[in-house]
Amino acid sequence: MRRRRGPERYRRPVASGARPQVWVNGALVTPDQARLSPFDHGLLVGDGVFETLRVCDGVPFAWRRHVERLAHSAGGLGLPLPELSGLREAADRVIEANRLTDARLRITVTGGPAPLGSERGDDPPTVIVAATAYVRPPSAVPLLVVPWPRNERGATAGLKTISYAENVRALAYARANGADEAMFANTVGNLCEATGSNVFVVDGDRVLTPPGRAGCLLGVTRALVLEVGAEIGVECVEEDMPITVLHDAQEAFLTSTTRDVQSISSVDGRALARAPGPLTSRLAVAFRALMASNPDP
Repeated sequence: MRRRRGPERYRRPVASGARPQVWVNGALVTPDQARLSPFDHGLLVGDGVFETLRVCDGVPFAWRRHVERLAHSAGGLGLPLPELSGLREAADRVIEANRLTDARLRITVTGGPAPLGSERGDDPPTVIVAATAYVRPPSAVPLLVVPWPRNERGATAGLKTISYAENVRALAYARANGADEAMFANTVGNLCEATGSNVFVVDGDRVLTPPGRAGCLLGVTRALVLEVGAEIGVECVEEDMPITVLHDAQEAFLTSTTRDVQSISSVDGRALARAPGPLTSRLAVAFRALMASNPDP
């Protein structure tokens, strides 16, 4: 089955000099017109949740799964969400206004204006929807294990919040040391996740990935790879592993909305024997076929 293509107007490139449009609290505006309160709780204390989606042929991919996870994250923070149908309208209008074909779409919901402290105010949440052109990543990237652990027992473990300072610090550390992505262990020394992606390690004929109890965010692409693996006969298993498995791996890969299935070329400067390896390649092909055939699996 071929992908349902978006409306023709979604597939025109943005004209040279055109001003991008973003959705802020119910209206399309240009970025220079956007206004957020200096008391917004997202700005002050990182109180908010978000989702990033791929847009293919003008259509957000895996919309249902992403908004379900957005609702899960918001519920974990006790943060009210606007009507989900309104979010889809906002997303479609942003895609249309920017005439995007392949894009990166982000939905952000914060606690809205609040006092100068941890407590929330009485104002409604702030809702922002923005999109930029999708930039295809390289097929393989070097990885660095960072010295700071993820807290698998923390209040926000497994939630996609906007409190990303830890990721920013880790990614800057990785980039300064010649890697493209940073990898965290959790507090007991098990493999957890990268700053914006999940990790899979090939062990013989099996493909292993950390379970939710390890403290990782359960990615949409991760879930789909587990499903397509079962369909094509690749055994994909959720299993706790020591972080050291990465150093001995022959083959490993990352998954995320913007990376898809991306091979890991090296870990802490040690080259992996296969990048990409045969199981990585099989799963990558199967995942791309799913994206091409079903916009909302």
